[in-house]
Amino acid sequence: MSETGLPAVRLDKWLWAARFFKTRSQAATAVSGGKVHCNGERSKPGRLIKPGDCLRIRKGSEETTVLVQQLAERRVSAKLAQALYTETEQSKAARLLRQQQRKAQLLSMPVPRQRPNKRERRQLIEAKLNR
Repeated sequence: MSETGLPAVRLDKWLWAARFFKTRSQAATAVSGGKVHCNGERSKPGRLIKPGDCLRIRKGSEETTVLVQQLAERRVSAKLAQALYTETEQSKAARLLRQQQRKAQLLSMPVPRQRPNKRERRQLIEAKLNR
């Protein structure tokens, strides 16, 4: 049993309680969509997790790997939520590297002299859609 007295908690409930997702339905959708892997395997929202499990969570372009430390069924404050898990060293290093790359990319982008006019805006929108 864990410190909270819970033997195991549903994956979607824990992700919501640990504040990885704003709502439990968002957490369940992410798990069902293959965005969350538990111990290297694709999981279902109802999978029971316990302390010591390794979760790989992908949100957009960000990917985080965490180890479950404690269980919670109810959403807790941000400070308490951080105590529910620990991020792996590889995950931290990869996150910092992506952060630095994004920053470098933003600094290397040319700054426009003026706002784009209507024609240029349409061209920009078209270019973004054709990526």
